[in-house]
Amino acid sequence: MVKSLLCSSTLNPFFSSTLSSSTSSKKNQVVYSGNNKNQTSSLLWNRRDLSLGFMSSFLAIGLVGRRDANAAILEADDDEELLEKVKQDRKKRIERQAVLNSAVKEKGYLQELVYKLSKVGQAIENNDLPAAGLVLGKGTDTEWVKTVNSAFTKLSSTTEENTEVEAFNSSLASLITSVNKNDIESSKLAFVSSASAFEKWTTLTGLLEQLKGVI
Repeated sequence: MVKSLLCSSTLNPFFSSTLSSSTSSKKNQVVYSGNNKNQTSSLLWNRRDLSLGFMSSFLAIGLVGRRDANAAILEADDDEELLEKVKQDRKKRIERQAVLNSAVKEKGYLQELVYKLSKVGQAIENNDLPAAGLVLGKGTDTEWVKTVNSAFTKLSSTTEENTEVEAFNSSLASLITSVNKNDIESSKLAFVSSASAFEKWTTLTGLLEQLKGVI
């Protein structure tokens, strides 16, 4: 009864006001306590995010470092392979040049071939197949053809070079046959094929500039 009367706003306005103030204060305290909890929670989350951020950055740096290291290893391997290839190519060039320098007799045979092809070409251009026939001979078993092929054999060292030798011999056989048959058109075609194959071969072997009259 006393408690109910004390709580009545009509009987004790001052108490009522004090009670309201006290209640309001308690509410504020509750709200403030709630804010403290929120702030504490927020700080914890921020710390955790920061830690995760550091961990992620560390892992990322580690991955990048490993990737860069692997790339460096691969580049080093590539450099070694390239250097080895350069060394091998240089060695082959030196060996080839030594062979060419020592092949004095063979280069003489090939120079004679250049002169013969030049004469045959002039004769065919003048439609003088008998003159071309005198230079070429009656077949591919003549001495000059044999000496030329001996030079081809000694100085050819790759598949491409041997392919051009085969093309030359095939075209030369057609040329000799066409000239002996007095077939001017076929002779022209066969001559062009022969000269082209020989020029390609001299380019591949490095003899193009050593023989006069090829270019």
